Amino acid sequence: MANKIRTPHAKIGVLSLAHMVNDIYSNFLPQMLPFLVVLSADFTATRAAILISAFTITSSFVQPIFGFFLDHQGKRWLVHVGTLWMAVMLSMTGLVHNNYILLVILAGLAGLGTAAFHPQASTMVSVLSGDRKAVILSMFVACGSCGFALSPLLLVPLFQAYGLQVTTVTVIPGILVAVLLFYFAPRDNVLGGAQTSLAQVVSTLKAASKELSSIIGVIAIRALAYSALITLLPLYFKSQNLSNITASHLITIMLLTGAIGGIIGGFISDYFGRKRLIVGSLIACVPFFFGFFYTQGTLSTVFLALAGACLLSSFSVTVIAAQEVIPDNKAFAAGLTMGFANGLGAFFVIPFGKIADIWGLPIAINIVFLLPLIAGLIALFMKKRPAARAERHQTLDH
Repeated sequence: MANKIRTPHAKIGVLSLAHMVNDIYSNFLPQMLPFLVVLSADFTATRAAILISAFTITSSFVQPIFGFFLDHQGKRWLVHVGTLWMAVMLSMTGLVHNNYILLVILAGLAGLGTAAFHPQASTMVSVLSGDRKAVILSMFVACGSCGFALSPLLLVPLFQAYGLQVTTVTVIPGILVAVLLFYFAPRDNVLGGAQTSLAQVVSTLKAASKELSSIIGVIAIRALAYSALITLLPLYFKSQNLSNITASHLITIMLLTGAIGGIIGGFISDYFGRKRLIVGSLIACVPFFFGFFYTQGTLSTVFLALAGACLLSSFSVTVIAAQEVIPDNKAFAAGLTMGFANGLGAFFVIPFGKIADIWGLPIAINIVFLLPLIAGLIALFMKKRPAARAERHQTLDH
């Protein structure tokens, strides 16, 4: 009988807490949008999309670079320095809210912090989680999604009560978490560091290009839908004369059920395989989104919750799928999926802001609702692999 490997829950717990705080910051700028609309008459949907994209693009496209560095060096300092950097940059946004150019620059700089954090932290969790990667990583991702969901609940009342200048106070959680990570995150020897040259990485990518292209395509279109929704829905709710607090509750419901969906998705993929979970969940969320938009009251809220759960249930699963394709470059795979692919999606949010300005928010949002269907169809081209549960049973049998 194989010896049971003890999972270091405390270290995973610290990383998961840090992920929660990190993603509270990652959803910082969308919470400012309704207030920026009031403070500036020329703050359009296009400007909102550019601002959110500035953060998302830098936070995404740089991740593979940090991932390659991590695979090569196995260093840990990026995880706490990145968190602190993002907290400091975002805490200054409220001071320059009347200068759009400076606001966009700070957003772009802040994105570099989360770009440093995510490949590092997700690789640490992957290494520490043994043969239950999908389940444990889904819980790690769910903590981030919970942070994303908590952001409207925490920040909107704060901004409403004290104005955007209060952003300076929001640096405090980042400082505390950075200190925690400095003392309690796994040491360098956990990550090892492989002396892999750039040429070897390129060769690996070429060999796995067909399957990686499918995975990146799925993530990019899912990220486009996700980024467009968190950008356009607050503006839509504002146009429908919903209060900022009510709107923040609706966004929180979508994001919080997304976090729950991520955990459930990890378990489902563990039993039935990654491809089935990815295809099924993405296609299923489309009718739920339309149900939310064309109904009212409690039923509409229920549809939004189900749509959020389905949309985000495959988040961690796609990361694991990429790490299985290039297993010797886990941090790079994490940066490629959580970073680069998400950045591709975020880049195309800007045209959706323009569509909203020209043809209206409802038309733009309805187009966004169709995107997960396209992602689900692309996922059909992914390679079908044995479910993790079946692989564990085979290992025990041998």
